[in-house]
Amino acid sequence: MGDPRKLRKKYSTPTHPWQKLRIDEERELMKEYGFKNKEELWRLSSKLRNFKSQIKKLIPKHDEASERQKQDLIRKLRGMKLAGENAIAENLLEITLKDMCERRLQTIVFRKGLAHSIGQARQFIVHEHITIGERKITSPSYLVSADDEVKTVFSGSSPLVSEDHPERGEKKPVMAAKKAEEPAPKKGKAAEKVPEVAKETQEKAGEVAENE
Repeated sequence: MGDPRKLRKKYSTPTHPWQKLRIDEERELMKEYGFKNKEELWRLSSKLRNFKSQIKKLIPKHDEASERQKQDLIRKLRGMKLAGENAIAENLLEITLKDMCERRLQTIVFRKGLAHSIGQARQFIVHEHITIGERKITSPSYLVSADDEVKTVFSGSSPLVSEDHPERGEKKPVMAAKKAEEPAPKKGKAAEKVPEVAKETQEKAGEVAENE
């Protein structure tokens, strides 16, 4: 038996780890799209760089093989809704990391209304409640094509497939629900004494008027 194959990292870390602009951008993306950690975000960023690296190498070339590779790449990204119908090779360089985030399974589940929050969407995927066609996908970072987006539904074996399931019901805002449950404030003793004092004052005023 030979030596075990050395596993390579599937992503590259930032060249400059302390750039404030990049850190702020990553923080916003992680919050908006529910990434578990920065490694997930860096994997997606590496995929985007690979796409752009391929197209940059192909743009200057005009031989038959290169043109065919360009069209294949355009067709692939168009199928993932990352390129328009009339896109050319140069347009692929405009794809952003945010565009890639929109094609993650976690985002698709949330956008389709199958989950109430981006975090709940991740939970449903990891717990095997989501299928794409007949395939049960458990990776929130799975990139969904336009065709697969239509097939993204609850698994037939999942209890969530029933519309009567508590997690499928309409969620009330937490703060509004708490306020509705709070009892009305009780009147203090001082507030109760005010009418009594006013009544006594009126009675004394009446007695004085009679004596006069």
